[in-house]
Amino acid sequence: MQVRFVGCGDAFGSGGRANTCFHVTGERVNFLIDCGASSLPSLKHQGVPRDDIDLILITHFHGDHFGGLPFLLLDAQFTRRTRPLVIAGPEGIETRLAQVMEALFENSSKTRQRFDLRVIALKPEAACSFGEVKVTPFPVLHGESGGPFLGYRIETEGRVIAYTADTEWTEALIPLGRAADLFVAEAYTFDRPMKNHLSLKALEARLADIKPKRLILTHMSDDMLERLGNLPYETASDGLVVDI
Repeated sequence: MQVRFVGCGDAFGSGGRANTCFHVTGERVNFLIDCGASSLPSLKHQGVPRDDIDLILITHFHGDHFGGLPFLLLDAQFTRRTRPLVIAGPEGIETRLAQVMEALFENSSKTRQRFDLRVIALKPEAACSFGEVKVTPFPVLHGESGGPFLGYRIETEGRVIAYTADTEWTEALIPLGRAADLFVAEAYTFDRPMKNHLSLKALEARLADIKPKRLILTHMSDDMLERLGNLPYETASDGLVVDI
């Protein structure tokens, strides 16, 4: 199984990085985790076939995690996609998706797709299966607007991928990431506390409780990026592909 960091940057493009979008492929699964505003050009630049993607999991409704969906859906319409697609995310996703599509491409939310499109709301701590992908959402803390906010524990093909999404420290990250084969964690700052975001030091303080098999840091601000050569952990970069 492979995870490709199509984009791993923050909302401000720190370090020239693209918005969050992870592509997961295995023998029988093909899905995205988040679809930030820059996702479509990044997917094309990296040669990822969009029509093979069966599922898109959205963690929250901020543009750097959600804003690429109208472009992806418009592209699918014009390339005559026929493969069914499921988009799943926090409660309210169907309304939010229609709103952002209308804001960016008037009447696009009313256009009948050439393919079967299902939009599904996920509830915190209620596991949901999409074929061979089992997703358990956990509530995380990332402010008041743009939510609800979810992190995901994903079980598929004998592997566990956990993703904190954007969040300050919350005890929910322990069951979310415990013993995961791959734990992708926000590390927005090095040691400076910031409301709604996770610092590396706050994460480090509880890593012994999470015990992931592999940790990769993502969504880093300039504060973290300037320290990349001195960090004792793996870090994401746009286009990075890891096997798990």
